Amino acid sequence: MHSFGYRANALLTFAITILAVICALASVSDNFNSPSPSSQVQVLNINWFRNKPDGDDEVSMTMNISADLQSLFTWNTKQVFVFLAAEYETPKNSLNQVSLWDGIIPAKEHAKFNIHTTNKYRFVDQGSNLRQRDFNLTLHWHVMPKTGKMFADKIVMTGFRLPQSYR
Repeated sequence: MHSFGYRANALLTFAITILAVICALASVSDNFNSPSPSSQVQVLNINWFRNKPDGDDEVSMTMNISADLQSLFTWNTKQVFVFLAAEYETPKNSLNQVSLWDGIIPAKEHAKFNIHTTNKYRFVDQGSNLRQRDFNLTLHWHVMPKTGKMFADKIVMTGFRLPQSYR
């Protein structure tokens, strides 16, 4: 006969093995989901566009951010981190990214939203490079699963331009 300790060890090892297999299957099942999120951003107003005393350009803008990210949610999704970034090129850098707004979506019910806001974070360029600069607004998201690897993607919205003169 086996001792109680031996039987408890065998049962615990079996339970942990089954739990690991179920977690692996849950993680693999996310690969079969093909999300189709959508997003649209409208820049309603440039509140101010100025050259700060230290020589840096700063922009404040009012935006409408609307998105439908419900297709990102599966039974394995814990939450989704989403942020809007302005992306542009300068002579020194081929890619500049400035985060303008972010949020955490805890459930599928909150994943379809329309927000009227000013940029939550300062849109500052180190130098005087923003006048009449074309830029993209990119909605990035990171899907945080209950088990398995994180998934990240983005939607790029083009066709935005800053004014020629400071306001």
